[in-house]
Amino acid sequence: MRAHDDSSEPPLNASAAEPPAEVVELAERIARTVRPNMVQSIRAFQPADLQQVADYWGQHFLYANLEEATTKQRILEEIGRQFLLPGYFGRNLDALYDCLTDTLSGVGRQPGFIVVLEHIPISVKFDKEMREQLLDVFRDAADFWAERNVPFRGFYSFF
Repeated sequence: MRAHDDSSEPPLNASAAEPPAEVVELAERIARTVRPNMVQSIRAFQPADLQQVADYWGQHFLYANLEEATTKQRILEEIGRQFLLPGYFGRNLDALYDCLTDTLSGVGRQPGFIVVLEHIPISVKFDKEMREQLLDVFRDAADFWAERNVPFRGFYSFF
């Protein structure tokens, strides 16, 4: 696989089967419209489609459905469980950042990431400030990976 540059994503691994045309088209659309190191609303994208694009690009796909979580602690537990973070994950925002950056960078060169946080709660127990703090961790992780020329696209939706 060639080194990543900001103009395009890595090509499909030559040994893999030819992807459906709609996956190729979606990957091209994402490459054109979503900067490589950005965290944004999921809008018209579907998590399953984003997973197919991550597979096509040979990138990691991290997904967490937070529909059942209503507090900061539960949200961090669910992210840790669904992202398969290591057992020593401290279930706080600093530990989440460390896992998304230092832990992953410590295992070698990374091909890129597509991250989806679906159904972030809008509730009294998880207010706007807490939502922004959570999203800031992912924005900071995107900046970390941008410095290393590794794409990190984050998508989120509210519930």
